[in-house]
Amino acid sequence: MKRILSAIVLMLGASTVSAQEVAQDTVKAIQEMLATMQCEMDPDEIEPTESGGYELDDVFCADGQYDIELDAGLAVIEKRKE
Repeated sequence: MKRILSAIVLMLGASTVSAQEVAQDTVKAIQEMLATMQCEMDPDEIEPTESGGYELDDVFCADGQYDIELDAGLAVIEKRKE
């Protein structure tokens, strides 16, 4: 039981670290880019990807809710409607 709880704590800690790894200037640039697309999201939902880009979960746009993947230059790679 202790091993399971330890694993859960480690996983929760890892997800918090991921969100903190995104530099504030990058968060600001992503938020500004989303505003031009008539979208917004909670900045805590920005996660770095292994490829150097970003995964944006629960992005709310004028035409619906999306998950968006960005490359390292903040260009949209994929936009999936939820």
